[in-house]
Amino acid sequence: MRNDTTMPNKESDEASPRVVTVVVPAFNEERLIACCLKAIQSALEAFEERGWRTDLIVCDNGSTDHTRELAEAHGARVVHEPVNQISRARNRGAGAAREGWLIFVDADSYPSKGLFSEIERSLASGKVIGGGCVIEFDEQRWWSRPLMRLWNCISRWKQWAAGSLMFCEVTVFNELHGFSDKHFAGEEVDFFQRLHQRARERGKQIVILDRYPLLTAGRKLSLYRPRDHFAFLARALISPRKTMLDRTACRIWYDGRR
Repeated sequence: MRNDTTMPNKESDEASPRVVTVVVPAFNEERLIACCLKAIQSALEAFEERGWRTDLIVCDNGSTDHTRELAEAHGARVVHEPVNQISRARNRGAGAAREGWLIFVDADSYPSKGLFSEIERSLASGKVIGGGCVIEFDEQRWWSRPLMRLWNCISRWKQWAAGSLMFCEVTVFNELHGFSDKHFAGEEVDFFQRLHQRARERGKQIVILDRYPLLTAGRKLSLYRPRDHFAFLARALISPRKTMLDRTACRIWYDGRR
C-alpha cells in the first residue's frame, strides 16, 4: 500500500483522481484494531490491482490504551483528535486526505475484498458521488436480527449509509463541511441527507451496495441489556434531533465500554 504525498492540482477539483483513502476513527480499540486494519489492507488490494493509489489513516480519538501503537505497527498513518466524538474523529482523519475518494470504516468492522471491489466499480463508473453498504453483526441476539434487517431495508430505501462504512468524494465531503460536530450519533444520516441534495445538483447517484455485507462487531449487544437499546431507540423515535445532539442520551457510544 502506498501513501499519497502529492499535493492536489487544479484538475483534481474537477475530476477525482484514482486515489482512495480509508479513514478509521478509533477510541480505545486495542482489542480489535489489528484485525480491522488487516482486513482493510487485504480489501484495498481490490483498488491497487486496478491501479489506484491508496492510503490508510487511523484517527486516534483520545485513546488511553495501545490503539495508536498498534495502528502504527500495522502500517497506518495516525492522526489525533483530542475531543472524544465520532464526528470530529472522522473529520480529522478526512482532513489528512488530499484528493480522490474517502472510505470511512469503523475500527470494529471488517470489510472484505469483494466489498471493496464492488465499491471500486461504483467509483470508477463516474456516476456515483457516495454511498455505503448493508451490514451484519459478527454475533447476534434474537432481538437484534429483525432490527438489523429493518435498518438494512431503511438504508437501501432512503439511501442512507450506516456509519460503519461510508464513502464519498473528498471534494464533495469538504464542500459539505464533513460530519456535523453537533451530533453524537446519527451524524451519518445528517450527512447523507445533505449529500442527497448535492447528488441531485450534480446528476450523480448514491448507492447502498448489498452483494457483500460489511461484517461489524456486535459487542454492544452483549455489553448492554436489550432494554438499554430499546430505550435509546424509543427516545430517538420520539425526539430524534434532541436525542442525537445529547451526549448523555448517546451513552452507549460514549461511556467507554469495550
